[in-house]
Amino acid sequence: MYPNDPQLPDGVPADPAVCPPAVSGGDILARLRAALAGTEPGRLLPDPRIGALSPEDRERVLRLFPPQPSPAAVLVPIVDHPGAPCVLFTERAPMLKHHAGQISFPGGRIEPADGGPVAAALRETEEEIGLARTAVEVLGFLPDHLVISGYRVTPVVGLVRPGEVLRPDPREVASVFEVPLSFLLDPANLVPNRRLIGGVVEVTLQDIPWQDRRIWGATAAMVLMLAEVLRDG
Repeated sequence: MYPNDPQLPDGVPADPAVCPPAVSGGDILARLRAALAGTEPGRLLPDPRIGALSPEDRERVLRLFPPQPSPAAVLVPIVDHPGAPCVLFTERAPMLKHHAGQISFPGGRIEPADGGPVAAALRETEEEIGLARTAVEVLGFLPDHLVISGYRVTPVVGLVRPGEVLRPDPREVASVFEVPLSFLLDPANLVPNRRLIGGVVEVTLQDIPWQDRRIWGATAAMVLMLAEVLRDG
């Protein structure tokens, strides 16, 4: 994926691993296109993470979310490897003020000049990992995701041409890696984990371990929503 970029400018080695072989997704991309066709940004569904809580705990958690969250967008990049599509993730740089070292999708705040989530997600992706927006085909949108840090995030699902050379910005991204879509869609690969939301209420969340990394939090929730959209679609 990064044949011309063996090392980041600050000396942090790039992750050169090509998405490993996986069972062919067959018509999975066709199903994804059909499921996302006509979707609009801005949908907000009940958060499944708090659905099983008691009414009292649910109310305590909901009070943690900002009443007027800032709009943000991320790109959920699906790399169109023939027969084995993969999802591209970033590992946030360790010196960042917020969510340092966590696994995420590229993205950030929607600026007024962006005009909407698609432009913001593509701009942020280009700034963070050097992926040209012309290499992304936007397929549609997942429901918005509220995060306690103060954002309402619109996930933009995009299909990425394989073989693109990425140049991660070391100020924001420590590494970039891919996970087979078939692995992410398999419920057997989910690991339940008890966590505190805002240090207030303990809930059971689903983590997705991959090699020496762990996908969790909002990123894992978006992956699970992608799987749900595919099943429903």
